[in-house]
Amino acid sequence: MTVDHRIESDPLGPVSVPSDRYYGAQTARAIANFPISGITIKRLPLVIQALAHVKMAAARANCEEGYLSPEKRDAIVQACQEVLAGKQDEEFLVDVFQGGAGTSTNMNMNEVLANRASELLGGVRGEGRLVHPNDDVNRSQSTNDAYATAVRLSIIPASRNLRDALAGLAAALNSKADEFVSIRKLGRTQLQDAVAMTLGQEFAAFATTILEDCDRLKETERLFLEVNLGGTAIGTGVGATPSYRARALEHLARDTGLPVVGSKDLFEASWDMGAFMLQMSMIKRTAAKLSKIANDFRLLSSGPRGGIGEIILPTLQPGSSLMPGKVNPVAAEALNQVCFYVYGLETTVAMAAEAGQLQLNAMEPVIIFSIHQSMELLCNAAKAFTTTCVVGVKANTARCESNLASSTAFATELVNSIGYEAAAKIVKDTLAQTAA
Repeated sequence: MTVDHRIESDPLGPVSVPSDRYYGAQTARAIANFPISGITIKRLPLVIQALAHVKMAAARANCEEGYLSPEKRDAIVQACQEVLAGKQDEEFLVDVFQGGAGTSTNMNMNEVLANRASELLGGVRGEGRLVHPNDDVNRSQSTNDAYATAVRLSIIPASRNLRDALAGLAAALNSKADEFVSIRKLGRTQLQDAVAMTLGQEFAAFATTILEDCDRLKETERLFLEVNLGGTAIGTGVGATPSYRARALEHLARDTGLPVVGSKDLFEASWDMGAFMLQMSMIKRTAAKLSKIANDFRLLSSGPRGGIGEIILPTLQPGSSLMPGKVNPVAAEALNQVCFYVYGLETTVAMAAEAGQLQLNAMEPVIIFSIHQSMELLCNAAKAFTTTCVVGVKANTARCESNLASSTAFATELVNSIGYEAAAKIVKDTLAQTAA
């Protein structure tokens, strides 16, 4: 099928752009320059939506400053609203791995909005359009403050999505804790017999640790409400006025419903990745806790005859192409693997944050992609683990009782009445008799 093209020009010269596309020359160059992962920025809808909010706030502020006509403002705002509604999703085709500190993403948005706004005003796309991507849509902005503001704001809804998934998992674990409240079992430390506990206590502890991380994730969200919009390139605010900055922040806060505030130090905010590092470290911590729970599910369900076997996981699929009847703890294994992957992404974020130079961090795109991917994967994995595993887990009450009865756990309860050494001798003698 032949696709018609139009010719657009940017500072480097003419570029062929598919006629049916709203993006323009610089986006076309970026698509050609970064054929890397096949994962495009449309896979980061929260970033796209946040950037549309930034452009909408900027258009309103620029109009109030006298830099943009009401007609252009209204057209840009309507184009932004279409992006927010998902009508232009297929226009955001730049790869997530891109050089330029997010310039390609910013220009992708600028061009889509400019061409669509031009149409809304009765004009055309491309050469001769009535709204310019730089002079109008990007007025009073740099990628370094517009994109930087958008990606910070995008973290907040993503974090809330993850917290919701974790809260659902914790609720399921607490439900099982109530169900298992009276089932006594053996507690173990270093995989050795320790003392008696209940299966309900074990599951309640799983829920508690997840809810603790929900609270910590909520605390980090406030860091992303402080943005450098209006600082433009490096924090000087060149190309923008202080009154524009105040107006843009006011509109952004109103449109997003978030208590957005300006950065205290625009120069530091232009390059500092500290909030992202803290968020990613918190995500890694959550992943470690989830993986630990998955490990325990696998171990406690081991068997069915030769292992611990104190819980019975739902049967999801055959476990072997050779061994009949074998069933594996696949839900827990999948959760483990997601967590391992997240650990690697945390290292990526740390290295990218350290790689910033002077007044900007050009590696911000991979930082943002890594954080969003981590939260999305953990969100999906937590939901899957909840529905396919936790809600259907059952207690093997007989095994719990027999493991406890045949253990040395009750010796600890004798210490206060007969002393440690006497209790230890009882354990030693009992184990010797069992071995004989």
